[in-house]
Amino acid sequence: MSKNLHSNVCEKHIFSKLYEKYSQSLHDFLYYKYGAGADANDTMQEAFVSLWEACKKVTPAKAKSFLFTVANNKMLNEIKHQKVVLKYQKLPAKDYTHESPEFLLQKDEFLQQYQIALQNLTEEQRVAFSLSKIEGKKHREIAELLGVTQKVVEYRIYSAFDALKSQLKNFNIK
Repeated sequence: MSKNLHSNVCEKHIFSKLYEKYSQSLHDFLYYKYGAGADANDTMQEAFVSLWEACKKVTPAKAKSFLFTVANNKMLNEIKHQKVVLKYQKLPAKDYTHESPEFLLQKDEFLQQYQIALQNLTEEQRVAFSLSKIEGKKHREIAELLGVTQKVVEYRIYSAFDALKSQLKNFNIK
């Protein structure tokens, strides 16, 4: 019964011997099993990279099994990915909307009035409101950024919202 002298494949000379011994047969296995459409050489290289990354866990006796299993799984994952890509390529592009031209016009009008209303706010209100509603920051974070108390931030946001509501009163804002 032969004794394993090495417990893993982390040594360069052992790894290079494994590469010389199994690289061609692994490449051929992938090529014959999955055809020319799949890149057998890249997958073979990736399998050896995976072996190197897991070198402490793999003994030289188990290296061949590890390489072929990893390479086969990588090819199967690639095939699954290609199926998903093909499925979504077959779906027709959405070239319609359920929005009426009237709605689109109202949306543009609101956006213009909203921009004007934002410009009419004071600098402090605009900054606090933007940090809160646009960037999604919490009142405490805004207070730290601006160097004011949390109550001041709350007041600025509330007063900005109140000003926006009064300037945009012909739109239903809650």
